[in-house]
Amino acid sequence: MTYEVPRTVVDDFYKAYAKRDTKKLGAMLHDDVVWTISGPVEVLPYCGTHRSKATVLDLIIRVVPSIFRVISYVSEAMLVEGDRVAMLNRRSAQSNVDGKVISYRVANFMRFCDDKVVENLSLLDSFDAAEQVLGHPLTLHTRHVASQGNVVAV
Repeated sequence: MTYEVPRTVVDDFYKAYAKRDTKKLGAMLHDDVVWTISGPVEVLPYCGTHRSKATVLDLIIRVVPSIFRVISYVSEAMLVEGDRVAMLNRRSAQSNVDGKVISYRVANFMRFCDDKVVENLSLLDSFDAAEQVLGHPLTLHTRHVASQGNVVAV
C-alpha cells in the first residue's frame, strides 16, 4: 500500500509554518527536503531551490525574516490526496527595509513521506509581490509581432 499523509499531519505542519515554530517544523521536515520558491530572486532573494532540512530551517528562521516579517499566513484552500498536498494561501509581510506591508497569494505543492515534508514547490504571485516590493507597476517590454491571423504571442 502506498503512503497517505493524514490530514492532521498537514494541518499541524501548516500551523507550525504559519507560526514559524521551528522546533515543530524541524521535526516535520525530511533531512533531504527540497524546498523551491518560484519568484524573481533579484526582488525576493529568498526564492530559488533550497536543499536539506538545515538549509530550509535557515531560510525560514533567518533568511526570510531578514527581508520580511511575516504578519499572517492564511490558508484559503487545501487538497490532500495520497502523499501530496496542494494549498492556496495568502501571505502578508512587512519589509524590514522600509516598513512597507505587502500581501500576495502563494500556492504550495508538497509531498510527504512518513509524516514529513520531502518536497515543496511554492508558486508566488510574484508579479504582484514584486510590484508591491518595488512600489510601482512593472514596466512590460512588448515586442510587436506581425499579424499572422489568430495567433497570440505570449
